[in-house]
Amino acid sequence: MILVIYLVNGVSLSDIMDNLDIKILSRLLNNCRESDRQIGIEFGMSGGAVRARIRKMQEKKIIEEFFIKVEPPVLGYGVLYFVVSGENITEILEQVSLVGEPYFVVPCVGGITVCGISVKEDMNQKIELAKKLMKDVRVLSIFEAENPGYSSNLTKTDLEILEELIKDPRQKIERIARNTKMSTKTITRCLEKLHENEGIQFTLVYDPRKIENFIPHAILTWIEGDLKETLKSLNDSFSESYLQIPFIAKNQIVLFMYSDNIFKMDELAQKVRNIKNIKSADLFIPKKISFYIKWIEKAIKDFKKSPKLHLIYQTN
Repeated sequence: MILVIYLVNGVSLSDIMDNLDIKILSRLLNNCRESDRQIGIEFGMSGGAVRARIRKMQEKKIIEEFFIKVEPPVLGYGVLYFVVSGENITEILEQVSLVGEPYFVVPCVGGITVCGISVKEDMNQKIELAKKLMKDVRVLSIFEAENPGYSSNLTKTDLEILEELIKDPRQKIERIARNTKMSTKTITRCLEKLHENEGIQFTLVYDPRKIENFIPHAILTWIEGDLKETLKSLNDSFSESYLQIPFIAKNQIVLFMYSDNIFKMDELAQKVRNIKNIKSADLFIPKKISFYIKWIEKAIKDFKKSPKLHLIYQTN
């Protein structure tokens, strides 16, 4: 038997990300707790083969970390989104911290950065405060994504388990039970509750620059008309190109997609703009994705001090 290894620019083809890798990455982005075996069944391969591909993506730093993403409204916070000119993350963080706690920061191709901050007080006041205080960066847009209704009824037990999951979202139920001194039955019940909550996602953080052969991108759409009808049209037309499930707000849908070249990416964006009820669609190509958990840790710490047994919060 003769083993032939093809090289492209000095790199083995086996090391280049392929369609199966991007599909596995997509599955983990949507639920990083899904087992290797479950993913393997979906793609007709063994759990061991899936595990090897995940390990390869970790070694190449495509997968930076597994992460549990909590939408601020779930813990009683509002969210403001900023689009600013510039890519100096330190400077941008200093500026947005004048208004609230950083939630995520994503510098994009073209010299702009998208960021979200969690805020506790009146949103309109915070927007006006941001306009006055953020003088050292050029703010292109500030908006609040009015949420269709994240609801939360988390108990102190749920928050203790969430606190443990922040350390490692993929850890086994038995380990979580051991670390929290709770029963596996309690952990299982809580995990089911968290999975059902649309404002909580077991996901991962990846490095867009390390993904060969594919271009991850996001399309922010503004909707005029029926949101559910528009989402169905988008899903019917573009789900094969989804990297993650869409983010949905009251009058916005953000599509997280991937293409294998810039022309297909541009074509996708144009097709999205032609969908009924789409008022506008803006294309963003991320260069780095950073999430921050300080605000989550603070929210959990504050609630632990509270005499309340449940954290109940709902947006309208």
